Amino acid sequence: MSTKKVVSAVLITVCGLAVANHAAASGFALIEESASGLGNAFAGGAASAEDASTLFFNPAGMTRLSGKQVSLVLHAIKPTVEFSNTGSTAAAGRPPGNSGGDAGDWAALPNFYYTMELSPQLRAGMGISSPFGLKTEYDQGWMGRFQAIKSDLKTVNINPSLAYKVNDHLSLGAGLDAQYIKAELINAVNLGVAEGLAQVKGDAWSVGYNLGVLYEMDPATRFGLAYRSDVRHKLEGDVTFSGGVPAPNGPISAEITLPETVSFSGFRQINPQWAVMGDVTWTRWSRFKELRIVRDTGALVGLTTENWDDTLRYALGANYQATGRLKLRSGVAYDQSPVSDPYRTARIPDANRTWLTAGAGYKLSGAGSVDVGYAHIFVNNASINTGTASTGKLVGTYNNSVDILSVQYNHRF
Repeated sequence: MSTKKVVSAVLITVCGLAVANHAAASGFALIEESASGLGNAFAGGAASAEDASTLFFNPAGMTRLSGKQVSLVLHAIKPTVEFSNTGSTAAAGRPPGNSGGDAGDWAALPNFYYTMELSPQLRAGMGISSPFGLKTEYDQGWMGRFQAIKSDLKTVNINPSLAYKVNDHLSLGAGLDAQYIKAELINAVNLGVAEGLAQVKGDAWSVGYNLGVLYEMDPATRFGLAYRSDVRHKLEGDVTFSGGVPAPNGPISAEITLPETVSFSGFRQINPQWAVMGDVTWTRWSRFKELRIVRDTGALVGLTTENWDDTLRYALGANYQATGRLKLRSGVAYDQSPVSDPYRTARIPDANRTWLTAGAGYKLSGAGSVDVGYAHIFVNNASINTGTASTGKLVGTYNNSVDILSVQYNHRF
């Protein structure tokens, strides 16, 4: 195997990124990057700068950290994705099938962050995380099987970063994103008197960057502005047919641009016990116009029109310092979906959602601390009406929700 393939395999194996759709921000973005942030619904993400996870949300926040720090994070995610039929029709010549069961399942998502103080003004750090991902998997015999059975996308983002403290008020940060993406799509193929399967697999490496500014008005008030660039991938892989499908296997490619984001956050320490924070994040999902899969010859394997919209996410949070060691957190967020009703698909049955979160941080003896966070995400009911005579018409409503439990260990050296 080539060095590139070995590194890719190790990253996917070690990180175990079995992430699931609806366990995230809008579309298939993932905002689960810290347990400390989860407790506040990630409000103030670009301004709080409490631990090494600030490297992802705003690298400029590293200037608030002294010495060397590491944060190890693990999220347990359980999405519920259930389809209710209200008028679907079977594919031509084939039985209708069932409603698909719960297309969501438990998933584990880890993050790692390390920061170090190079001088009183300069910090460096490294983060490994997953900013995008989805997984939906229906019963193989469900009524929408000719449109989607399994949809699985994973990313691993390696993010070296630097931060510089210009003066007592202003800090600047920047980072490089070396990003790996891997995808798998499976659906049934209608052969009239029988059915086959089509499986598409592909992966790619690409590069982006992120920038951040942190402005501290006074010791109790600070604002953060963070930007993550788009990352343009060209996945290369293979399409494989089984079950007598009269189409050749062979190499394919697909282009996808993962969108840029801009976040503006504020943090205010009201008194020694109470702090409040807020955040607005814009995501340029309008880049996702279609999913086009082609052979090396240029022949079309599959085309799905997406026509997604840009989104905004709003979050508010509060902290209460209950004791010298114990901090309690809470948060609420409203997250717009990029998917409008005419373009909703069984692969990504996305809708607007509301987050309610709670968490706690506890300082252990010595240099360690532990954070825990819990979120329940209420996803709006989402209608779907899509398909053709060959694939069958999928008509109904999705009833979705997500539960997330996160734990984080921080250590200062």
